[in-house]
Amino acid sequence: MNRSTLLTLLACFALFAMGCGAAAPMRPTMAPLAIATPAAPPAELTENHFTRDKIGTISEDQMREILSAPVYLEAGARIGIVPVVERYEVDETIPLTMVTGALARDLGDGGLFEVVSEVSTDWPSTQSIAGLRELATRYRAEYLLLYRHRFIDRSRTNAWGFAYLTVVGALFVPSQTLESAGVLEATLFDVKTGTLLFTVFERVNAEADENVWHNEHKVRKMKEKLLAGAARGLSGQVQDKLRSLVAARPVKKTAPAAVAVAQ
Repeated sequence: MNRSTLLTLLACFALFAMGCGAAAPMRPTMAPLAIATPAAPPAELTENHFTRDKIGTISEDQMREILSAPVYLEAGARIGIVPVVERYEVDETIPLTMVTGALARDLGDGGLFEVVSEVSTDWPSTQSIAGLRELATRYRAEYLLLYRHRFIDRSRTNAWGFAYLTVVGALFVPSQTLESAGVLEATLFDVKTGTLLFTVFERVNAEADENVWHNEHKVRKMKEKLLAGAARGLSGQVQDKLRSLVAARPVKKTAPAAVAVAQ
């Protein structure tokens, strides 16, 4: 190989190397994702579209007016405590339970009302919400605390039932399990507006193994004991709700005091 040929080959190799170095390396490219603009949040539901629900004793506008009004306990108000029965009609029986008395005592000690009174249901009034409002008006009470309780009783033969095989043993062994479960309920009724501000429940239950004698009397005593023990718990719940209503009272704006200017 002569010198000129060698120089030519070297020149070609140099040009080839320069071309490879100048070429840009291949890099993969990815187009940006086409992300749609976030849609506007859905509109709030403010109307009832269930047409059957719109039939009632108040109009749609009246309902909205009631629901938008502030809820709080008026200052310096009077309250009456009324035992009621089903459908919240006045209970005209003698109030033998001590729960209403305990509620009246605790509310009086709480200091949230100007006057707290148990209400006599012997005064003539209609058996309806209108009757409750009439009764409250006679007592000049802005609020009524409606109280009632309900119980379910059950009895069953327990393991001592084998004593029925003997005549004498069946009369004295505690072969009957007596159960009683109940709920105490208190509802605050706003007499002026006819609305219910809250309802609280206190649930109770008990059971005992007894013989077959005078079980109705034993169940009645069991209920009385349950009511006496639950009265304080129910009263505590009522007090908590009342304090929340007091805290919700609107703040009255006071006019700034006039500043006397010295002459």
